[in-house]
Amino acid sequence: MWRSSFETALGIIDPHPLQEQTEYFLRSVLPQNKVQLALSGQQLLGFVAASSESVSQLYVRPGCQRRGIGSRLLQWAKQNSSGSLWLYTFKKNLAAQAFYESHGFAAVQHGFEPTWQLEDIKYFWSAGAKSAP
Repeated sequence: MWRSSFETALGIIDPHPLQEQTEYFLRSVLPQNKVQLALSGQQLLGFVAASSESVSQLYVRPGCQRRGIGSRLLQWAKQNSSGSLWLYTFKKNLAAQAFYESHGFAAVQHGFEPTWQLEDIKYFWSAGAKSAP
């Protein structure tokens, strides 16, 4: 689900072996974040991995977007935050940009992600900031 969501959103094929991704998730994502799953029966519809300061991962299964799953996962991350969150998304992922902006995040920095060789955007949200209309 993670891989297919990533590939669909960016229109690229991930060249990393699935085992390598699994090891990355276990070694880097899980130890630094709490994870909340969105399930329908036994099917994983989405998940968020977040710390009290940042959202590391937020993915919704292709075909399940625009059903409020991502919004509920992001709300969980906000509720478990220290009052603000930051995250990155890729510049070419216009749907993610619109999603985060509609949930009160503002672009604060533009950069370049060397692993994927793609431009990225850092977003910031604060509980005290005025929500987006």
